[in-house]
Amino acid sequence: MRKARAVSAAAVALLVLMAAAFAFLPGLVERRLGRLGDATLPSVSEGARALHRGLLVADLHADTLLWHRDLLDRGSRGHVDLPRLRDGNVALQFFTVVTKSPRGLNIESNRADTDDITPLAFFQRWPPRTWRSLLARALHQAQRLHEAAARSGGRLVVLRTRADLDRLLERRRTEPQVVGALLGLEGAHALEGDLRSLQALEDAGFRMIGLAHFFDNEWAGSAHGVAKHGLTSYGRALVAELERRHILLDLAHSSPRTIDDVLALARRPLVVSHTGVRGTCDNRRNLSDAHLRAIAATGGVVGIGYWDQAVCGTDPAAIARAVRHALEVAGPEHVGLGSDFDGAVTVPFDTAGLPHLTDALLGAGVPTPLVARAMGGNVVRLLRESLPQ
Repeated sequence: MRKARAVSAAAVALLVLMAAAFAFLPGLVERRLGRLGDATLPSVSEGARALHRGLLVADLHADTLLWHRDLLDRGSRGHVDLPRLRDGNVALQFFTVVTKSPRGLNIESNRADTDDITPLAFFQRWPPRTWRSLLARALHQAQRLHEAAARSGGRLVVLRTRADLDRLLERRRTEPQVVGALLGLEGAHALEGDLRSLQALEDAGFRMIGLAHFFDNEWAGSAHGVAKHGLTSYGRALVAELERRHILLDLAHSSPRTIDDVLALARRPLVVSHTGVRGTCDNRRNLSDAHLRAIAATGGVVGIGYWDQAVCGTDPAAIARAVRHALEVAGPEHVGLGSDFDGAVTVPFDTAGLPHLTDALLGAGVPTPLVARAMGGNVVRLLRESLPQ
């Protein structure tokens, strides 16, 4: 009898622990990984606030769909949700989907045989099909975005085509707080080695796909992988298919060899959704001036990130220095924003704080027309040229 009671008590204790883990662990992980910097930011000037209110702001990269939060509610953690997007006057937000992340993440060398997203999917109660399938994880996160848009009463709109973009921009003339959302994929490993998987992703609304994330895969080498190889024969076929489907090709995290291989093949504009530049922050994560110029030559856009490894600083001024350097090297039409909000990084502000960046760009001597281009005008131009009809 005593043994039965002990077993029963242990079972109850285990159930309580499991319930607590499901309830609290995902939020604790997100709070630890996606933080705001501790520094007190200076007040934004009235001139910068006035300018910011009139901008079309676009962000090429946020990993918000990875986390167990309602996109329509103002969150007490993380960096992006619809209320804060509206506070930051964001017109266009790419929601980029993460499907696999190696343990011990770093920018130097990562193997592909571990994954921190699997336990996160389990404890966030994602459908069982996502526990083993990377493609299922991508489609699940896309579904979450579509469901949020459907519940938003038209305040959040998922964009698939140029016509969708034009309608959104027209609406913003009289409804400046409506937000357009686009889907991106962080790493082609989610295709699970099958080019035919592109159809499911395209149908789900993905309009930008990165070749690699933090590890080498069967398509391309990562700047943070072990071999850091270039495009494989499969990768070359993928590049051609993405261009045929008018899906933007994202070179973020790609190895230098992969970037060079893609540049030799590409016939359409290329994107680097979130990066820094070696001209202001010299490390493996960031782009050389030569690659900045080459990507600009395709008509593409480079999105500057906000975290320390991207800009070698923890304040808006560091981001502004990187943006200014990119504008000077790549040219005024080829630089945008790629925050990496909610991407396990520490940033100086959340998306509601974007007026701080406008102020910092003005303070760095960036002319007002170029501020407007970098804050979103260049991304709008790219999407008008690149989205399917």
